[in-house]
Amino acid sequence: MKRTLQRSKKTREQLLFELRNAYEGGASIRTLVASTGRSYGSIHSMLLQAGTTMRGRGGPNHTSRSAGV
Repeated sequence: MKRTLQRSKKTREQLLFELRNAYEGGASIRTLVASTGRSYGSIHSMLLQAGTTMRGRGGPNHTSRSAGV
């Protein structure tokens, strides 16, 4: 017999609140993935569901480099 973990609505709403606060406080989605054990896609979806204002992509910005470098 397969057991499934059922989460209450309150627990999910608390998780959404905590994820949103962490992300808006500067945590990356990858950091949230590592701390929760959930997939990138699920964290991204939960942040959107929580009404989070998403940041733009990070990483190197090659267009801002000068030609001589």
